[in-house]
Amino acid sequence: MITWRTGTVVSLGASWAGAQEMTVETPDGTVRALAYPVVVGDVAVGDRVLLNVTALTRGLGTGGYALVVARPDALPPDPPPGPGHLVKGRYTPQQAMVLGVDEQESAHHALLRDADDLAGLPVVVADLHSALPAVVAGARWAAERAGRPLPRVAYVMTDGGALPAWFSRTVATLRDAGWLAACVTVGQAFGGDLEAVTVHTGLLAARLVVGADLAVVAQGPGNLGTGTRWGFSGVAVGEALNAAAVLGGRPVAALRVSGADPRERHRGVSHHSLTAVGRVALAPADVVVPAGEVPGDAGRTALRARVREQAAALCRPAGRHALVEVAVEGGLTEALAAAPVRLSSMGRGLAEDPEAFVASAVAGVHAERLR
Repeated sequence: MITWRTGTVVSLGASWAGAQEMTVETPDGTVRALAYPVVVGDVAVGDRVLLNVTALTRGLGTGGYALVVARPDALPPDPPPGPGHLVKGRYTPQQAMVLGVDEQESAHHALLRDADDLAGLPVVVADLHSALPAVVAGARWAAERAGRPLPRVAYVMTDGGALPAWFSRTVATLRDAGWLAACVTVGQAFGGDLEAVTVHTGLLAARLVVGADLAVVAQGPGNLGTGTRWGFSGVAVGEALNAAAVLGGRPVAALRVSGADPRERHRGVSHHSLTAVGRVALAPADVVVPAGEVPGDAGRTALRARVREQAAALCRPAGRHALVEVAVEGGLTEALAAAPVRLSSMGRGLAEDPEAFVASAVAGVHAERLR
């Protein structure tokens, strides 16, 4: 199940909040590796490291990294005594104990103990992590156009993709740029500014602890799919929409859209969104689509028409949801291009697959208009 290697760190690369890149020499050659210093301690050139290369050797995910499991010759000191008994990665060899915002030892426990109401908080739920900066860009663009204060945004990261929030350069950069007020890691995900047991308490913490005007729910970087109707991690989108509705929020579905994916099941509205929003989300949500022609681009104009038709099938009177059309005008695409992170989804950027990001951005526009 796990492919192990040992190696020696020969150089250090880029670092960001919670993560450190490096080059490691192993018996099989040189590999690019990633460490989380909170877990393994600070890594230095010359350190011997134990690596998990399972996904790397199969050419799967993890950003092409070997992952540092430990520095066996220099274990980090024991964490200082303190509150927190919420275990994530439970019963795995690397289970970690964190302070949950919702647990009894938390300063926020009394606030969250009987909390049950998001008071209409707009909650945008997306399938892919790559939707996050586009949703926030759309919300900020809409606020600026309306002359309103920029929204205070909380990201609720679920555990369908990467578990450590530290893996995401997007989260680190958006936080540094002031685009995110906080990241809340829920379920088995960890490493956020706040930890929570469920999406429900994560959302409540976003409103009551972070003071968010808008919450975005999406899995961490990476996702799991099998090419089957139900075997994909994005099924959780429907459950998150349900959670937002149950708690009195305003659930908004950001559809997964592509005009460039070579797989037919992901062209237009992905079957992931059609299943999660159409079948799993039992509470009504706003399903947002981009409206308007794309001047000089008949292909993208036709794609928008296809997306609208697919989305309409999920909405009243045929389905339970509400179709919301947002006109794409006045610089929204330029706002996406100006985001502080490079937009990339399934290896394609804004130029290669613009409608993937526009579809997420209009969900942010609509959510901003709800608050």
